[in-house]
Amino acid sequence: MYFTKHLGLALSGAMALSLASQAQAETELTMYYPIAVGGALTEVVDGIVADFQAENPDIKVNAIYSGNYDDTRVRALSALNSGEPAQLAVMFSIDAYDLIEQDLILPFDDVLKSDADRAWLDGFYPALMANGQIEGKTWGIPFQRSTIVAYYNKDMFRAAGLDPEKAPTTWDEMISMGKALTKDDTYGVMIPSTGYPYWMFQALAIQNGKELMAGDGLTTYFDDPDVIETLEFWKSLSAEHGIMPTGTVEWGTLRQAFLEGQTAMMWHSTGNLTAVKKAAEFDFGVAMLPGNKRLGSPTGGGNFYLFKDTTDEEREAAMKLIQFMTSPDQAAAWSIATGYMGVSPAAYETEALKSYTAEFPPALVARNQLEHAVAEFSTFETARVRDGLNNAIQSALTGAKTPADALAEAQAGAKRLLAGYQ
Repeated sequence: MYFTKHLGLALSGAMALSLASQAQAETELTMYYPIAVGGALTEVVDGIVADFQAENPDIKVNAIYSGNYDDTRVRALSALNSGEPAQLAVMFSIDAYDLIEQDLILPFDDVLKSDADRAWLDGFYPALMANGQIEGKTWGIPFQRSTIVAYYNKDMFRAAGLDPEKAPTTWDEMISMGKALTKDDTYGVMIPSTGYPYWMFQALAIQNGKELMAGDGLTTYFDDPDVIETLEFWKSLSAEHGIMPTGTVEWGTLRQAFLEGQTAMMWHSTGNLTAVKKAAEFDFGVAMLPGNKRLGSPTGGGNFYLFKDTTDEEREAAMKLIQFMTSPDQAAAWSIATGYMGVSPAAYETEALKSYTAEFPPALVARNQLEHAVAEFSTFETARVRDGLNNAIQSALTGAKTPADALAEAQAGAKRLLAGYQ
């Protein structure tokens, strides 16, 4: 009895020590995550994290939802600078140059260990890797990724005598259809010019045959004649053609404006697709953006980054989480739940996404547009250079400056900011 009793106590003590040891061995991760587009994205991400922790009980993930992409960058970097631990974040794909310059992130190539890891790295769509691959290294892994797509109200197309299955494919068609669709209380088209005006402008510039920046992060082309012509065209949609509101169009309220019938067409992120699908009380379509000299959209959205100040155990755990969240099944579930793209061809080969896209073909539009996509605008000093361009766009659209003067000022500012990196 004595032996049995004390053996039980000994075993209980050993179990307690073992549990304590396991608790001490638990790896804790802090992940900053942007919630920038409508929809219950926090619940979706929480669900993915919960599934990961169920498979990896030795890893605890603290997901910190930190506003839009700019808010997330500020909060994550402030935490790092103040000594608070953070191992990974989803931040703007275009933040890579600045994060490299500040020596805050690790290239994934230096962390991968196996052939399976390298195969995983090679499995993403090349167009989505473009912003994260710099000077032969991969600094960002795509997750919350998008292209800009055109949403249109098929019921309004029918009422205007237009083919509801044919969205405009050229600028001229957008103008002519927009005029047919514009009524007393409805505009033909709205392109947002707050929030991310540079992103919409880059799409228009690409369609007009001109990139806004070189691929080295050092050169911008804001004052190029084709770029000036692009901004003149954007302004003409309201000032000359009357198919878009004058002044600026709000990014944050545009989806609701579309759902309420204030515009027949809107340009917006594919990340709004599931929210529009759930809320629209009318027949709607999704199409690639129209072109002028060519078709095109920049990619957009967020990449995973791995912070440099991490232990080996934390890096290994962070890599497990990133690989889990970007796996084909999770990427497919994420795409269905949000409207963002599945980031790899393998995601579209899953039964879930094949079934979903067969039932709802608009879910393929953003992915198909990758054929015409380019890397999102990104340079060193990205935030400040981008702010100068945003201000120029809004100054021109509101009539405060001519497109040529506004863009010349933005170009001069970009040159000053980038001079030190030449």
